[in-house]
Amino acid sequence: MRASERAYQTLRTDIIEWHLEPGTTVSEVEQAQRLGVSRTPVREAFSRLMSEGLVEPGPGRGVVVTPVSVTNVKAMFELRIALETQAAALAALKGRSETFEQLAARLDEAATFLDDDDADRSSYYLLVEEMDTEIDLAAQNTYLTQAQRQLRTHLGRVRKLSKGNENRLMAAAHEHAAISRAIGAGDVELAQAAVRIHLSNALQAILDAVPELHHHEDDRIDAA
Repeated sequence: MRASERAYQTLRTDIIEWHLEPGTTVSEVEQAQRLGVSRTPVREAFSRLMSEGLVEPGPGRGVVVTPVSVTNVKAMFELRIALETQAAALAALKGRSETFEQLAARLDEAATFLDDDDADRSSYYLLVEEMDTEIDLAAQNTYLTQAQRQLRTHLGRVRKLSKGNENRLMAAAHEHAAISRAIGAGDVELAQAAVRIHLSNALQAILDAVPELHHHEDDRIDAA
């Protein structure tokens, strides 16, 4: 892996996982030392992260991790509803029923992924990513897929706000199963309705988590 790609992937993960919290200044020199690379790969990584909206210009040769705000979260979900309902409709029309029926069964059994042996819930989130990928493939729309991938970068960071809510994760697993089952049945209206229910509940869970975090006057959210 090229040094610039490694720097980009490491910093991107740190931002999405909140190891680098919103508002954090990230120094080019410090990151080069931490990652064991020259400053050029870090500079290239900063440029890519800036194009994705994860950082913005900071002091000197550094960048600042962009804020997460309640306003932005709501805007993301407005776009998410439009994109994901359309993707679900296309997948219901074009997808292989067996693929989504199997996904639905696995998602209904997601309790096995949400026990104490998998504290970071990685197995569950990998299954959700698999479902997203299958929907993208079934939809057969490159532009729609690209738009969703860009949005998912920011949603990954937002999702951390309610990630510790095990009851919500269990409910989300069944909601994902309902979406997959409707797609597998080829039922466009049911698939879109299932997506709307899931996204409404997901947004509410994030907003419910906000009071547990620190607010600034401009509604930005930082970890407490």
